[in-house]
Amino acid sequence: MARDTIDTTPVSGVSELAATLEAGCKPESDFRIGTEHEKFGFNLSDNSPIPYEGPRGIEAVLTGMEKLLGWERIEDNGLIIGLADPVGGGAISIEPGGQFELSGAPLENLHQTCRETNCHLAQVREVAEPLGIGFLGLGMTPNWSREEVPVMPKSRYQIMARYMPKVGTLGLDMMFRTSTIQVNLDFSSEADMRRKMQVSLALQPVATAIFANSPFTEGKPNGFRSFRAEVWKDTDNNRSGNLPIAFDPGFGFEAYVEWALDVPMYFVKRGSTYYDVTGTTFRAFMNGALKDTVPDGLPTIGDWNNHLSTLFPDVRLKKYLEMRGADGGPWRRICALPALWVGLLYDQGMLEQAEEMVRDWTQEERDGLRNDVPREGLATRFRNRTVLDLARDMVALSREGLKRRARLNDGGQDERVHLAAVEETLASGMSPADVMLARYEGAWGGDLSRVFKDYAY
Repeated sequence: MARDTIDTTPVSGVSELAATLEAGCKPESDFRIGTEHEKFGFNLSDNSPIPYEGPRGIEAVLTGMEKLLGWERIEDNGLIIGLADPVGGGAISIEPGGQFELSGAPLENLHQTCRETNCHLAQVREVAEPLGIGFLGLGMTPNWSREEVPVMPKSRYQIMARYMPKVGTLGLDMMFRTSTIQVNLDFSSEADMRRKMQVSLALQPVATAIFANSPFTEGKPNGFRSFRAEVWKDTDNNRSGNLPIAFDPGFGFEAYVEWALDVPMYFVKRGSTYYDVTGTTFRAFMNGALKDTVPDGLPTIGDWNNHLSTLFPDVRLKKYLEMRGADGGPWRRICALPALWVGLLYDQGMLEQAEEMVRDWTQEERDGLRNDVPREGLATRFRNRTVLDLARDMVALSREGLKRRARLNDGGQDERVHLAAVEETLASGMSPADVMLARYEGAWGGDLSRVFKDYAY
């Protein structure tokens, strides 16, 4: 998220917190698509990571984008950390290691999404190239060590970086060396949220396999198709994972709240100051645990919204659902990821068929998929089939859903055109990681610097 919220409305109880989620319910005619993608900045001269400060750093790129776009400046302790579009609702932000993120505006169709992506990448290039900076679309930095990656000056990240080693071995890698594409989608009711949550949680590993794009670490193959997905398995299991409670028959807004209340917090923000409250749950905060630690030491709706943004299940619930399973990738895949999920979840008929597809999967099987896909990718076995078979079934449903939506571009094409990159993967049986590994062993001759040429935007 681009900006931590400061809503000072006091929190009175669980039902009020659940109401903040329920407020996202809207009629299908108002459903929108919000696409986010991250990318790594690098020096064109030597492929090294770029710092925050200096004439050729993230700060300079953000300042250049501010001048180009006229968006509102977002600051932390006087330093620019992002930009917000006051008209369309989009935002630009930086992740802990300088990953440059576009949080797209809520749009009506995928043609608009792809146009937004193309415009953004062109604008970033216009600002960055004169500075000698390029941007790379991958799921994980291919050759930088954790120590080489710069640290961005955002207060919340300093708190997270201190806490991560206490709760997992790979949390700092998640923060500083991974990158994602994500789509945010709407629901019409609690029941609709539940159905979409269950389907998308079950199928998130399949999407991970389709978009797997992080097979290198520190200059050599790491043995995984999506090392980014592997990293999430040991980041902080209190707040990440495939959320088994979502498959309970009565799962709803209050159940998600009850889970979130017992996840330790990272911070509380008062004014411009971030207070480190790691280890304290939101439930304890509601019961007065921080009265002597934080000014006005009882929680607000702003505190709750900030806490929700620090939860990392494979599908995250806010006033919408966030699909979080895909690696970062080339620009065509930025359009393809939302296309996959929109076709599957925004048509009732296809959603019903997807429900049927995953209905009898057990929690053990869902865990197995999530555990095995990072290494095996599309070749992962599931019952007597492979994840590639599941992916073909999933994409077939998505194609039909996009066809039935019948949203046409100026050339008369419907939204299925944006699935092209995914369909190439299914036709070849090779994920982006498989393709990259083949190039590394073949045309690149083991020269990983080629990735900065072939996969830059």
